[in-house]
Amino acid sequence: MVALYQRDLTGRPLDQLLGRETKAFTRELADGTAAQQPELDALIERHAVGWTLDRIAPLERNILRVALYELLRREDVPAEVAIDEAIEAAKELCGADAPGFINGILGAVHREQGSASPL
Repeated sequence: MVALYQRDLTGRPLDQLLGRETKAFTRELADGTAAQQPELDALIERHAVGWTLDRIAPLERNILRVALYELLRREDVPAEVAIDEAIEAAKELCGADAPGFINGILGAVHREQGSASPL
């Protein structure tokens, strides 16, 4: 998530932001999230009622992207874990309203996923 956030702010490629010591899971998560970014961003915009993507803080945007990627593309990550980790990251790193905002979007996508795959 941090490398994706840095990429948003600096425009540097992920390969430059992920060190050699980066674990395979972290690299796959970052690369997968980046590859799916247009679809993930469309989901965020659809469920962020009253918010455009550019109005969402970069850190919150990337927390959402990673959590959505885990939620929709990582069968080894339970939905509840992806959502909980995103909320905890928002509590630690973002403003007071961010956890509820993130929970609302992720919850809506998770409910939608039960009826049809959004990606």
